[in-house]
Amino acid sequence: MATQTMTRTSTAYEPGVNSKKVNLALQGGGAHGAFAWGVLDKLLEDGRVTFDAVSATSAGAMNATVLGYGLTIGGAEGAREELEKFWKKISDEGAKGPLQPSMIDKMMGNNSLENSPAFMFFDILSRIMSPYELNPMNINPLRQVLESCIDFNVLREGCPIKLFLSATNVRTGKVRMFENHEIGPDQVLASGCLPFLFHSVMIDGEAYWDGGYMGNPAIFPLIYGSETNDVVIVHINPLNRYEIPKNAKDILNRINEISFNSSLMREMRAIAFVSHLIDDGQLDDQKHRRMLIHSIQDEPFMTSLGVTSKMNSDWRFLTELRDVGRRCAATWLDEHLDDVGVRASTDIKSSFL
Repeated sequence: MATQTMTRTSTAYEPGVNSKKVNLALQGGGAHGAFAWGVLDKLLEDGRVTFDAVSATSAGAMNATVLGYGLTIGGAEGAREELEKFWKKISDEGAKGPLQPSMIDKMMGNNSLENSPAFMFFDILSRIMSPYELNPMNINPLRQVLESCIDFNVLREGCPIKLFLSATNVRTGKVRMFENHEIGPDQVLASGCLPFLFHSVMIDGEAYWDGGYMGNPAIFPLIYGSETNDVVIVHINPLNRYEIPKNAKDILNRINEISFNSSLMREMRAIAFVSHLIDDGQLDDQKHRRMLIHSIQDEPFMTSLGVTSKMNSDWRFLTELRDVGRRCAATWLDEHLDDVGVRASTDIKSSFL
């Protein structure tokens, strides 16, 4: 597993008297990242947990960066405002393009683009032509959204939480972690660069693709770069599906889910192994860290969404995802807040192994 030197940031974002500090691990998943927006919104509103470090990928990296910027300029309420502003701009920008739910999709209430003529045409083209052929000018509306929402100089100089954004080095296949002092639009876009949709992002002479291939999200930065043992994973991609996919679209979607979850499952296996050795007295718990894993997710809801809904930026759909995320976060707070700092609330063996 690749490791890198971890830098420290300021600790201006301090917990309140009765709050507990956790690390966050935010998965990617396109528009489904609005679920994580809802989770963050509820945790920020509640105030009983604060954040030490965030490891994130793709849409998770965008959430993490906006979260860090909002905390920098306005604390918890500022972060809530900036997250809503960001997702509204995503929706507004998406409304300008051709990829919209068709009338049939809207009537069926499936939040997908499966019957959108523009999407079907684009989907066929993307299978036979690369982004370099389809978009030779490398126009990416996400760049404008990021630059309009975030002052990256302010973020780099004053972010009160540690940020770790994953990207995949195209040449070496290794994970690259971008930290606070180096985060700009390119680093965020690199973390979310799906190679069938976007040009690879060039940074210091290296090309990068989506970080989900090597860490969705990566947990190791939270082990080496944070003093907090609790990690709250916000799941976007379902670990389990109970129906066997049989059409080409569903098969491809499940392949992507499995591959984008594989690195997380490997890290969970390693954490479980270390915890087992500590429990058996083979490792000194004063010298080795026991990571306490927690999960916020709604797998039944996420499995009900079609793969094309990841590209649906309709504001009604995004706010529905937000509201589901808020409810899941509220349930987790009610059921597991007392576990923070004491024990893991996720059974790694049953969930990941």
